[in-house]
Amino acid sequence: MALPLILTYVGLALMIALSGIGSAYGVSMGGNAAIGALKKNDEAFGNYMLLSALPGTQGLYGFAGFFVINNLGIINENMTILQGAAIFGAGIALGLVALLSAIKQGSICANGIAGIGSGYDVFGKTMILAVFPELYAIVAFAATFLIATGL
Repeated sequence: MALPLILTYVGLALMIALSGIGSAYGVSMGGNAAIGALKKNDEAFGNYMLLSALPGTQGLYGFAGFFVINNLGIINENMTILQGAAIFGAGIALGLVALLSAIKQGSICANGIAGIGSGYDVFGKTMILAVFPELYAIVAFAATFLIATGL
């Protein structure tokens, strides 16, 4: 197998794996907070569930990046080293940004869930604040799309 294809597949694997790990970690933080909050206020389960699920979107961005790159028809045995390196770089960038933003978003959501469980009306404000880390995952996905379409 040629080096450009190796770089491409390693980049795609990192894109999916890192974003998935971040989402799994983030939703677990929210889920753990929800279990604790349910003990105090079980009527807000819908809010807990939405906030717990929010960090899962970064894993979807990783898969979407993989899907975009895979369906452009640029992965083949005639790829240049530059194309393979570009996809490798996009995979690392999106994977790492999604990993960290999902974990940080999970932390924000967990704190919001704890606040709701304690009787505070912070669902809307938590949703707004939780969007900020998500923005950077969206930017990384957009950069991945632009890199891929530029190849």
